This record gives sequence, structure tokens and C-alpha cells, in this order.
Amino acid sequence: MLKDWVRAKLEEESYRLTPQRKAVLDVLIANAEDHLSAEEIYMHTKELHSEIGLATVYRNLEILEKLGIVHRFDYGDGQSRYEIKLGDEEEHYHHHLICKQCGYIGEFHSDLLEAIEERIDQETGFRVTDHCLRFFGICAKCREKSGT
Repeated sequence: MLKDWVRAKLEEESYRLTPQRKAVLDVLIANAEDHLSAEEIYMHTKELHSEIGLATVYRNLEILEKLGIVHRFDYGDGQSRYEIKLGDEEEHYHHHLICKQCGYIGEFHSDLLEAIEERIDQETGFRVTDHCLRFFGICAKCREKSGT
């Protein structure tokens, strides 16, 4: 089902589901919880297609982001990280938890901002279509190690 949605999004903009693009998508799907960097996606993709280059991975990620198939995030570590959108009807109801000690990136699933988005719309006429909320702190494992 996801591939059908992706194929339709690509075809709407006159792109094909090339073997390289499919490999990048397969890696993103298989590692959906890991928030991979382009270099990490490249390393996983290279295992499937040894001929693929890093520039090809970057080009495909750029296209997939432009089409709304993947989201690109900056978690404050100097690298963009990517996650795949699950389908056309998906709403963005998760936020990211970033550990400042070990770099762990987790997710918190809840739409905390629905009331704020409605208020923004009512007071300003601005309709929020997406948002990105990041929480920085110390993860449970690092807290346990440090005794805090």
C-alpha cells in the first residue's frame, strides 16, 4: 500500500520509482524508527545496491522530500536526518526527544499542539499545515548512568 501511494506521488510529478529510489525507500521503511542521516541511508542502500553513490542518495532524498514522501529534520547534531511519511492521510502527530548526552532520538506520539493551531487560525487566519517540535534533554539511560 505504501509503495502504491509513493508511486502515485512520484507519477503526479513525472518521476519514476527507479531501482535506486526504491532502494532508498526500502531502507527508510526498514529503519523507520531510526531517524537516519543521508550517510547512514547510503551505507544501508549500498548493501542492497553496491553501485549506488552517495550523490544519488542525496538527489533521491531531495526529490522525496520535495514530494512530501519523506521529512527532513535537523536535531542539532549538524546532520539532517530523514523519516518516511506513512501515507497520504498521515497527520504529523509525533514529536522528537533528543538526548543532549548520547544523541538518542526518540518519539513522543501525541498531538500536543491542536488547540494552539486552532487558536492561531482563529486569531490570525494562518492555517498551520505542519509543525516540528523537538524536546532536548537527558534520556532515561543517561539519567540512570549519572544518578539524576
